[in-house]
Amino acid sequence: MTRALGTKPSWIEKLIGALLRAADANVIAVDWVYGSTGAYFSAVENVVKLGLKISSFLSKLLVLGVSESSIHIIGVSLGAHVGGMVGHFYKGQLGWITGLDPAGPEYTRASLEERLDAGDALFVEAIHTDTDNLGIRIPVGHVDYFVNGGQDQPGCPTFIHAGYSYLICDHMRAVDLYISALENLCPLMAFPCGSYKAFLAGHCLDCFNPFLLSCPRIGLVEQGGVKIEPLPKEVKVYLLTTSRAPYCAHHTLVEFNLQEPRNKDTHIVVTFFSSNATSSGKITIPKQKLQGRGVLAHPTPQCQIHQVNLKLQASRQFWSKDRTIIVGKFCTAPLPVNDNKMTVCVPEPVNLQASVTVSRDLKMTCV
Repeated sequence: MTRALGTKPSWIEKLIGALLRAADANVIAVDWVYGSTGAYFSAVENVVKLGLKISSFLSKLLVLGVSESSIHIIGVSLGAHVGGMVGHFYKGQLGWITGLDPAGPEYTRASLEERLDAGDALFVEAIHTDTDNLGIRIPVGHVDYFVNGGQDQPGCPTFIHAGYSYLICDHMRAVDLYISALENLCPLMAFPCGSYKAFLAGHCLDCFNPFLLSCPRIGLVEQGGVKIEPLPKEVKVYLLTTSRAPYCAHHTLVEFNLQEPRNKDTHIVVTFFSSNATSSGKITIPKQKLQGRGVLAHPTPQCQIHQVNLKLQASRQFWSKDRTIIVGKFCTAPLPVNDNKMTVCVPEPVNLQASVTVSRDLKMTCV
């Protein structure tokens, strides 16, 4: 990423320290602050030059006996494409490339030789957090994490008057997430799905296709925790996070089954409570259907949730109060949902009246 003042970014020392604590490895930080300072398009022109410089340095390490497969390049923004360039020079035989919100401008329509792609290393992953602005919106690795859909990260400013923070917060969240994944034990696990909307609607609850149930995780887990060969390419995976460190959230399926179908869509707001956290999500039951699903993220494991609130959203009737009442069964289960053993249901049918909150206790055991 480019910097106006020519100063080193503050996250460098944090990332180096986290890597050294997490792995028995030698860490080499590349300072190209003056090559990436100023006009963005000038920095883009320096990507190839830097890639050649790093490749020359790596060739000396290889002569000394370092193996290609032991090399892991971590690149931020434009640095992700620098890593892709180096990997291209070594014909995809380097061990691992991690792109932290790879830069988008000038790269979305670039050729594979010009940008990061899955052919640049034995394992390539990318963490996308700003696809609607500074980050690239297309998949560029074997596994591509689209965090909170890939844009508008929780806790980041939503108004332009926040200044520099508004411009950079989403983009730099990928770095913060990666550092957090190195420093914390709670997993940043993701799930393959056709779209973010489908993921939130509860259509993708495990990692069977295409990972045979090995769900990928952000961090220094070998191949991201994916245990199949050969690796599929450009798999979009989705996860939700909290608004601040350590960011990890426990994903939970929420499900409501109506006793009778309705002639309109039914929307139910679900709120989970644990001792020190609250989180909300929505279930939508399509008209003439009995079942609706959604995915909700909570900061603590499911077994620490002790209460759920359910509220049927009222129809927009300006002339009268919506007095709709529905009856159904509420159930929940932690993701990934590989069987029904972890599913917990409220024992009695739940009656919901429009705009009225109903509370129920949840009793779940910890695994």
